[in-house]
Amino acid sequence: MNATQIHEVLNTFDVSPSKSLGQNFLIDENIAKWIVNQLEISSDDCVVEVGPGTGALTEHIAPLCRKLILVEFDARLAEYQKKRWANSPHVEVHHADGATWDPRRLFAEQPVKFMGNLPYSAGGAILANFLTSPCACSRAVVMLQKEFIDRILAGPGDDAYGLLSLRIQMNWVPKALKTVPPEAFSPRPKIDSTVMLLTPRNPLELPPFDHKLMDELMRRCFSQRRKQMRKQLPDSPEWEEVARQLNIPYTARAEELGLQQWVHLTRMYDPHPLNDIAQKQDELFDVVDAQDNVVRQATRKEVHDQGLLHRAVHILVFSKKTHDCLLQKRSMHKDRHPGVWDSSAAGHLDAGENYHQAAVRELQEELGIEDTKLIEVCQIPPSDATGMEHITLYAALHDGKVRFPAAEIDGVIPFPPAVIDAWLERRPQDFASSFALCWKEVRQMLGTPSA
Repeated sequence: MNATQIHEVLNTFDVSPSKSLGQNFLIDENIAKWIVNQLEISSDDCVVEVGPGTGALTEHIAPLCRKLILVEFDARLAEYQKKRWANSPHVEVHHADGATWDPRRLFAEQPVKFMGNLPYSAGGAILANFLTSPCACSRAVVMLQKEFIDRILAGPGDDAYGLLSLRIQMNWVPKALKTVPPEAFSPRPKIDSTVMLLTPRNPLELPPFDHKLMDELMRRCFSQRRKQMRKQLPDSPEWEEVARQLNIPYTARAEELGLQQWVHLTRMYDPHPLNDIAQKQDELFDVVDAQDNVVRQATRKEVHDQGLLHRAVHILVFSKKTHDCLLQKRSMHKDRHPGVWDSSAAGHLDAGENYHQAAVRELQEELGIEDTKLIEVCQIPPSDATGMEHITLYAALHDGKVRFPAAEIDGVIPFPPAVIDAWLERRPQDFASSFALCWKEVRQMLGTPSA
């Protein structure tokens, strides 16, 4: 769309650009096309564009992708977009705030890419909503005021370096692509804008760490960034030992630590007993026969390498209030099914342990949930799909906080059952092989079987 067409849209829908909403509409068609090209859209992609406005970017995106989801906060512009794309079934328009629109349904739409010409005032909240790990997006191109992008790109020692920098960099690799001058917009902003590319950071580049704990520690230290870190962190472990292991001064401040150092600091302050153990190959399991009778014991490695029959539990945890089901994303450091989604909690029975004991233990170890009633749903016989495991499936109700070991789990998200249904049907490869069996059983128990 050129400047004349964009102003026609604004006049037709009686839209006066709002300073409070950060509405500066891109009017340079060549720049718009170039920005869209940086997203590298394929015909199988679902693209989410937040803040499409008058559609300067949208017009170039729509012909390229399988599905386009537009999230527009301005009611007048959302109405325009609905009328513009009324005859294009692959385009959805949502009148919603990009900082609060529910992105969980996007997992069923993968591959997903994110695009946004975002307002400075809400840019951080929108990025956090869509791009906080684990998320469905595999690539993002955003345009924001240059000052905001500079904060994301900043490193240790830079005055712009802080919480925003680390929150983005822990999961993404940011790269500034182009400076866009004020004359490319209407009305003209007072400062330049920057187009930034975000690509996922290799999950094996960093050791496993608790993202929430790291964020908590960073907030403590950056809240008074000129204070020495030792005065704002927990008493244990001893700061002198932490500083020595990180090779930083005793008087270090938050802005002096790089991403790797923050990750290692977080791991040192993580009290979870499994914070650094994805699995132990010498764990002893009961080897069983087809009737689930114990015949002998073997190590985890022997059981898996030889395909021996053994035992496991799965627990699906539901919210009493929303009926959402917690799913965990398995750590990339796991020896089996790394990086895929699985039941709320799951694990093998230790030698001599019964199913209920194992379910109680796994729920506590993997989610920090204790004293919750477990409902036995069914037994699932061993097969290739279960990894040759006799599985006993349980359900539980829980609405409190969860705490999981970073070495075992990348993240835990509550999903509406309907979202899981659609996701599992379209992309079964995103899940551990036994999960589909467990989900089918628990859905039948609830009286709302999966389609």
